[in-house]
Amino acid sequence: MGDSSASSASYIHMVQHLIEKCLIFHMTKEQCMEALSKHAEIQPVITSTVWNELEKENKEFFEVYYTQTRTRDDDQMSETETTEMIQKMITKSSKHSDT
Repeated sequence: MGDSSASSASYIHMVQHLIEKCLIFHMTKEQCMEALSKHAEIQPVITSTVWNELEKENKEFFEVYYTQTRTRDDDQMSETETTEMIQKMITKSSKHSDT
């Protein structure tokens, strides 16, 4: 039972790490859910749940983040750029979790 809890915590930590990478690239929650589902095979409900918990724990950050994200809509990356960026961060994340 302890291994299962540690494994779940590790998985949630990985999802949180990938969400933080999405935040760096000013992705919306929906874009992040779609990207992680498509490229990391993480169910959108998992991404959404972890994102919601991050919002609860970091209210001030997300208030500023959402304001900045709305003003950057013209600056959104293309789907190709997003795909390439997500692939790179998943590869890096996989290498770090193997160590």
